[in-house]
Amino acid sequence: MRLLVVEDDKNLREQLASALGDAGYTVDTADNGEDGQFLGETEPYDLAILDLGLPKVDGLSVLKAWRKEGRTMPVLILSARDRWSEKVEGLDLGANDYVTKPFHMAELLARVRANVRRTTDHQSAVLEVGDLRLNAATGQVTVNGAPVKLTAYQYKVLDYLMHHAGRIVSRAELTERSTAKITSATRTRSKCSSAFCAVRSAPIASSRKKVLATD
Repeated sequence: MRLLVVEDDKNLREQLASALGDAGYTVDTADNGEDGQFLGETEPYDLAILDLGLPKVDGLSVLKAWRKEGRTMPVLILSARDRWSEKVEGLDLGANDYVTKPFHMAELLARVRANVRRTTDHQSAVLEVGDLRLNAATGQVTVNGAPVKLTAYQYKVLDYLMHHAGRIVSRAELTERSTAKITSATRTRSKCSSAFCAVRSAPIASSRKKVLATD
């Protein structure tokens, strides 16, 4: 599962990314509304956590733009404001949930799980690239039907590569998006488990595109 966090407070943004990463999600972040809007319009996310008081473009405008562009991922609004009128406006614009700061991280994670669960109940949670399958609901990875054991970090990298099937993904981008240390990324790539060898060369069913990782 891939999530987007758009929050301008650096400490909170890093805490959210860390907690969500520990919970098994792949997390992208943005510290302003302009970058967050762009990511939400161009990348496939299973859920977005969106602050309202953002620089450059405010959160409600970002949400409105996403929905106008047909982006249907669940959006959880995060705000220090507690005005009922603002909550109504956000929900009317297409938000799925609303959390007021300060909040307990356990509650936010529970809300994330609930919103993702409601979405995946109606959508396939399985990513496929050739003979490689990743089931985001169960966390299971298989190649030609045979289960493959991956570390949490390897799973995050594989999930990111499969979400970007058909284009080259640099090591720098992989390191940034998986919130892992460069040394860990280099070590993992040098070992190149059977699953990664498969995903890097497996053709997509109809288009023959490949999932690629490069320096």
